[in-house]
Amino acid sequence: MALAQVNPTRMELTRQKKRLVTAKRGHKLLKDKRDEMVRQFIALIRRNRQLRKEAERELTLALHEFAFARAVMDPEALEAAVLYPARVVRLILGQKNVMSVKVPVIRVREDSLAEAEQSYGFAETSAQLDGAIQTMAGVLPRLVELAEIESTCNLLADEIEKTRRRVNALEYVMIPGIEENIRFITMKLEESERGALTRLMKVKDMMLEAQKL
Repeated sequence: MALAQVNPTRMELTRQKKRLVTAKRGHKLLKDKRDEMVRQFIALIRRNRQLRKEAERELTLALHEFAFARAVMDPEALEAAVLYPARVVRLILGQKNVMSVKVPVIRVREDSLAEAEQSYGFAETSAQLDGAIQTMAGVLPRLVELAEIESTCNLLADEIEKTRRRVNALEYVMIPGIEENIRFITMKLEESERGALTRLMKVKDMMLEAQKL
């Protein structure tokens, strides 16, 4: 079915053919964009899975050490020991362009990656608490990268879906509609040409008959 009522003229036929060329070119570009975004999305998903496993393993270890520390330490001493942070983390926030999608860039400043300092004395604390704090400090860069990758994946997933819809609209609606318009105009022009040729032949026959009289 034609997208809209069109005038069966040669000028309109030329315009529809130009629209078809543009639509097919746009369809190819959008498909290429979608395929590249999907490729990058899959790579990010794999990296996300790896980071999540590493972070969960280290966080589990830290929680076990905290549990041991809580078992052997006085609750008030444990609360006092972890009341103040061992370090101050500074992040650098930015953006980058991935296939026309602005995604976040999160980096931990180098001076924030120095070894964590215990903000408590060692008299009433356990070695397990020290290990837990060091483990938590060590997993921080992975957690920051994980947050960046997951945010990027969400943004890419939204853009992939939008691009998929545009590709489908071009492939199944616009391009077939333009092709139908071209067939309709071509058919009408051919009918007009046949009609004109028939009239000319009739006029010729009438002139021949007139000459015989």
